[in-house]
Amino acid sequence: MEYRRFGDKIVVRLERGEELCEKLIELADKENIRLAAVSGIGASRDITLGVFKTKTKEYIQNRYAHTDYELASVTGNLSRQDGKPYLHLHAVIGNAALKPGHLSFDEREPGVCYSGHLNRAVISATAEMIVDVIDGEVGREFSDEIGLNLFKF
Repeated sequence: MEYRRFGDKIVVRLERGEELCEKLIELADKENIRLAAVSGIGASRDITLGVFKTKTKEYIQNRYAHTDYELASVTGNLSRQDGKPYLHLHAVIGNAALKPGHLSFDEREPGVCYSGHLNRAVISATAEMIVDVIDGEVGREFSDEIGLNLFKF
């Protein structure tokens, strides 16, 4: 990971083989980020996305590791829970065809997109992230009613 800070904005480039969430947590520790908006794009071949089922309060994870995926959109925030960096990111990923007019590696229609909470993404080429640091701090607290860690003001 390489990055450069410009005031409250941090421009980050992730390298092949680095795990996106781990590196953003590392950055938050190193730069003492308490609150930030996060956005980015990139490419990955090993991604885990999750979906929260509100009725059952069950969290379902799906792994996508059988072809190349564009990280078409990564967006979310970085806050703190119990003093530690806490990432809440969502992503939209898309597959690609082997050649124009051919099916993709996973034999689904080319250009199929998946989305959800981003748990993991190992970078296959690069990722470009923008971390917009916010002056302040918002914590996290688990809500029994909702079943998730919510912002605590």
